[in-house]
Amino acid sequence: MKHLIPLTLIIFTLALTACAGQAGPEPAAPSNIDVANLPADVDVKTAAAVQDNPEVVMIDVREQWEYDEGHIPGITLIPMGEVTNRLDEIPKDKTVILTCRSGNRSGQVTDFLRNNGFDNVHNMTGGIVAWENAGLAVEQ
Repeated sequence: MKHLIPLTLIIFTLALTACAGQAGPEPAAPSNIDVANLPADVDVKTAAAVQDNPEVVMIDVREQWEYDEGHIPGITLIPMGEVTNRLDEIPKDKTVILTCRSGNRSGQVTDFLRNNGFDNVHNMTGGIVAWENAGLAVEQ
């Protein structure tokens, strides 16, 4: 009986070590994302994976001063308060991903655009905060 407890501990430790060694790298974001059929809300990994696709336009709806503090490279700035006057700048023939600081304002603009004839607009959940937390590039 004295030998059973240490033997059990050794087997248990070996089993844990073997299982931990089997974990592989985190899967990369899929590169073959169908941008024409994205869900209404997209996460930052999906947005980052499609941002360079010529069929995707990303729009930041924060204020100029927020944008100046840091923004996604290559993103277009159309502050929320200017959206109604700049609808002609938002393409209807491309996938549009909207973002803001946390996803709240961009969610509201997404809803507004969907109610006004834009059927391929999407909200990036978590906004620039989630983007930065994911370690993705930001420029000033």
